[in-house]
Amino acid sequence: SAESEGWQKGVIYAEGQNLARYLMEAPANYITPIKFAEHIEQKLRSFSNVKVHIRPESWIATQQMGAFLSVAKGSAEPPIFLEIHYLGGANTNDSPLVFVGKGVTFDSGGISLKPSSGMDAMRADMGGAATVCSAIVTAAALNLPLNIIGLAPLCENMPSGKANKPGDVVRAKNGKTIQVDNTDAEGRLLLADALCYAHNFNARAIVNAATLTGAMDVALGSAATGVFTNSSWLWTHLYEASILTGDRVWRMPLFEHYTKQVTDCPLADLSNIGKYSRAGGACTAAAFLKEFVTASHWAHLDIAGVMSNKDEVSYLRKGMAGRPTRTLVEFAARLSQDSHN
Repeated sequence: SAESEGWQKGVIYAEGQNLARYLMEAPANYITPIKFAEHIEQKLRSFSNVKVHIRPESWIATQQMGAFLSVAKGSAEPPIFLEIHYLGGANTNDSPLVFVGKGVTFDSGGISLKPSSGMDAMRADMGGAATVCSAIVTAAALNLPLNIIGLAPLCENMPSGKANKPGDVVRAKNGKTIQVDNTDAEGRLLLADALCYAHNFNARAIVNAATLTGAMDVALGSAATGVFTNSSWLWTHLYEASILTGDRVWRMPLFEHYTKQVTDCPLADLSNIGKYSRAGGACTAAAFLKEFVTASHWAHLDIAGVMSNKDEVSYLRKGMAGRPTRTLVEFAARLSQDSHN
């Protein structure tokens, strides 16, 4: 009774995580790329300081997002690039925090087809997009005093006559060529183009989230989100936020050692899996993404291990977890108070 303000804030944080859980849990024939974008737009409709752009395939093509489009072309569902501008800062020109989320609304693996057992869970392969978009909805509800831009490339990864074939070479937005050695390593293709685009906004920091690798689940399980970052400042903020929310993060290595494995490629600048495909899979995926980043404050959150909950987190029921939405919100809240950078 004495803490009604804190209680109300907690309710808003929880609603944000529940929004992410809802989007991740919903069947993939209900949450298609366009339906995902429309659902987020509807949640943000009441905020006068939010603009939502639902970019169609023609716009994606004009942006030369060849890596993203190469994944999308295997599906009958057209891709969408969702762009959200939350202008909560004192000055609309202040450098924003940019969130980027992987939005694969269903991941069959494409031609490199996944095993059918458990494939239904791949309706949640847009968990990155769900958590970052839900974090922005929450930031707007809390009226946080900073600018945030959310970017979510949304599509399905399906096997068809038009789908990427193992060995195909595609060109990303920044001109780098990518040999698609495994079509099930598709999330990094979406993120490559979205990260290039994120550099248009003079960001204070770029944070991307993605259910990117099974290797991340093997490494950390559901205990924590793996964070790969080029910035100790950014890591400290994320880590401190995660201690407060209890939805933890853990720092992982971004070594040149892994970069060499993705750049040693016979037909292109980069391979999308690296030459030792199973060894350090979460680390080579992060090294791949780093090839599309020039910003000095960037973090990649691999959320594959925290995607769902069996019985590990007592207050979450069984099913999709919506993690780490609250940590992203808390991080944004701390950044809005941090005037040092």
